Amino acid sequence: MKIIEVQDYQQMSRRAAEYIIKKVVQNPSINLGLATGGTPIGTYKCLIEDHQKSGTSYQKVTTFNLDEYIGLSGDNENSYRYFMDNQLFNYININKANTNVPSGIAADFQEECKRYEDLITKHGGIDLQILGIGSNGHIGFNEPGTSFSSKTHIVELEESTIQANARYFNRIEEVPTKAITMGISTIMKSKEILLLVSGEEKREALARLLDGEIIHESFPASVLKNHPCVTIIADKVAIADLKVQC
Repeated sequence: MKIIEVQDYQQMSRRAAEYIIKKVVQNPSINLGLATGGTPIGTYKCLIEDHQKSGTSYQKVTTFNLDEYIGLSGDNENSYRYFMDNQLFNYININKANTNVPSGIAADFQEECKRYEDLITKHGGIDLQILGIGSNGHIGFNEPGTSFSSKTHIVELEESTIQANARYFNRIEEVPTKAITMGISTIMKSKEILLLVSGEEKREALARLLDGEIIHESFPASVLKNHPCVTIIADKVAIADLKVQC
């Protein structure tokens, strides 16, 4: 793992955007794996600013999002399709037909999982996967206990994850309890992974990832130690007093 320590969230976002932009320029037809939640918002803002100022093109880029809530349609403001459209896709020159998010209202969710997994495979897999990390170590919506061999699947969200996402809803009762997520094996097939970590609330999870010697399904993010190409961008608050080489 390569670890890049930055000053704060803003610098993390800029460095992450610079990293992604470089990859897009090198490979205009890159397959990007994208994440949602609070962590990547600043990165997406920086991508938009660069596109407007420098004209970085996304016309040939294909994207695959990690997950989607079950029960929410793409026009629901709390869905991840809506999030991606309004945080990034609507403001860059990407072909919306090339932006892929699992359907939260599929008639058959098992079939939707298979369709999404097959679609990623058909496109040759993901070149660069953007990840955040949950306080319980989840990546995507792969909660503790998820098999490392899992492909795209349906997951029951843990209470800690529901609580963490409640800030985006009017009431906690509105937070979906199930989601479709890329599986851990799907994520691990990505050629490269960029993990973004910011804030004190992520410090313990990052410490466990970096200092922990045990790779176990009880802490999903630990599997990243087995990936040959992982870069972590973490701010000072998240990285704290960890003994790491940056």
